[in-house]
Amino acid sequence: MDIARSNIVKSIAGRDAGSLFFVLATEGDFLLLADGRRRRVESPKRKRRKHVELVQEGSGPAADKIRSSEKITNSELRKALAAVSGGNQDQEG
Repeated sequence: MDIARSNIVKSIAGRDAGSLFFVLATEGDFLLLADGRRRRVESPKRKRRKHVELVQEGSGPAADKIRSSEKITNSELRKALAAVSGGNQDQEG
């Protein structure tokens, strides 16, 4: 399965290994990733495709906004990723 816009991926290399991200855009061999906390929508992480693995295809309101190029907030990304991971990543600390 090819990684596309609005999918949820897991980093497998680098200091952010193990973290979940939304794919905001694709640029050839690179992906623009954001999680709403360390990597915000305003400054997404540029990462090679080979350094991430697909967790699931994006579904829900956050993924729909990314696909339709609507403005998405960091809070929406955090809540959607927390729902996928099963934890509460939206809390501080």
